[in-house]
Amino acid sequence: MKDQVKKWLESGTVDIFLGMKMVDGHPLPHAFTLGNISDLEELVPGTVRYPLETFAAELAAENPDARIGLAARECTQRALNVLSLWNQAPTDRIETIKLNCCPSPLKEHAACSYLDPPEAGLFKKHFGIDNAADPEAVARFEPRERFSRWMYEFQKCIKCYGCRNICPVCFCEDCSLEHKDLIGTGQLPPEAPIFHLVRAVHMAGRCIDCGLCEEACPADIPLRLLYRKVNAVVDDLFDYRAGEGEQPPPFNIIGERPSLEPKPMENGSACPQR
Repeated sequence: MKDQVKKWLESGTVDIFLGMKMVDGHPLPHAFTLGNISDLEELVPGTVRYPLETFAAELAAENPDARIGLAARECTQRALNVLSLWNQAPTDRIETIKLNCCPSPLKEHAACSYLDPPEAGLFKKHFGIDNAADPEAVARFEPRERFSRWMYEFQKCIKCYGCRNICPVCFCEDCSLEHKDLIGTGQLPPEAPIFHLVRAVHMAGRCIDCGLCEEACPADIPLRLLYRKVNAVVDDLFDYRAGEGEQPPPFNIIGERPSLEPKPMENGSACPQR
């Protein structure tokens, strides 16, 4: 990986390579350039999960001619696809070095979903369900029991914004989660469940299931399970999976929108109009 980055910088393939550099024993985001090419000796291999694609999008916006490189797992590439479709990142100026997916170094159930989706640990930990092959296993719970369980999870939130800040596809300049009339500030514990329901709706059709939000959550809220559910609804209604292909997102008003006609259900009937 270091040799590849060095070749890219020396040949002008990229002007900047975004990676993690070891500083005083801690891996931190770093911009490697031809001017500091010796820093490559401190380049951390692809064992640290961090959304460097968000930095790539910002650098590309500020430097229209810059070519940017970064290492990319499957989730990184999905995030870049989403950012491109939302006109947030010019993927034609971003070069990637492909990395294998790896388990999370912090939380077992935050590992990449594309290794073995969905992980048994995720359901077992939060709902006591062993069948990892059934992503709708939670639906077997009675509605009242599901509501009580999620309220319990939401009330653990300390509103640290870690889930939003680490998310590679959160790019709104004016975040609704900080709107004083919607989300009160200075409250501990914060009002539940408004914070997470607002964010869940916002992530519908955008979440690429990288698991970083759940990994960052100090309260261990099963955020990934929540976002998987809203993504499943988007998939059912619009046949859309975030980060896969070049199909325009159903909620992106910038580009051409797909039809809002609901998909026919399996029995031949259609979902009720809204």
